[in-house]
Amino acid sequence: MSQASEGAELSFMPMESSDLDAVLAIEAVSHLHPWTRGNFSDSLAAGHWAYCIRPRLDQDHTQRGTFLDPQVLWAYCILYPAVDELHLLNITVSPKLRQLGLGSRMMNAIEGVAAQQNMPRIILEVRPSNTPAVAFYQRLGYEQIGVRKNYYPLNPESGKREDAIVMAKSIKLAV
Repeated sequence: MSQASEGAELSFMPMESSDLDAVLAIEAVSHLHPWTRGNFSDSLAAGHWAYCIRPRLDQDHTQRGTFLDPQVLWAYCILYPAVDELHLLNITVSPKLRQLGLGSRMMNAIEGVAAQQNMPRIILEVRPSNTPAVAFYQRLGYEQIGVRKNYYPLNPESGKREDAIVMAKSIKLAV
C-alpha cells in the first residue's frame, strides 16, 4: 500500500458528518488531546473548509492492478478562512501512511487554495513538544511568529498545559 499511496492522486472531498466515524478513528490514535465529534461537527456547522483526503482512482491505476479503496480515509484537514489569512486548525494523516509525503502534498494543495482565494498568509499552531511537526512546517517555509501561552489542554503526563508555537507562511498570490 505504501508504494501505491506515494503515486496515487489525492482526492480532496468536502468532509460530511457521515465521515466523522473514520475521522475520529484517525484522530483518536494521532493526538494527545484529540478533537471530539462535537469539535468536528461545530467546524462543519460554522462553515470551516473541511476536507477528507482519499486516493483518487483513475484508469491507469485500475489497469496496473493497483487496488486502492477510495472509501478509505487517508487524511483530513480543517481550515478556517479569515479575511486575509487561512488558519490551519487541524491536519492529520493516518499513522499507517505517515512519512510518505502525504502531509507535504496536502500542505501544497492548501497553499494553492489560499493563493486562489487571495489569502496572502497561512497560520497554524503547533505544540513545541511535537518536534517532528515543528520541523515539518519549518521545512515547508513556515516561521514562528508568536506563542500562545497555555494554549493546549492539560497534559496528563506532565500535569501542565502546553504553549502553542504560532507559525505562518506568506503565500504568493496570482497577479
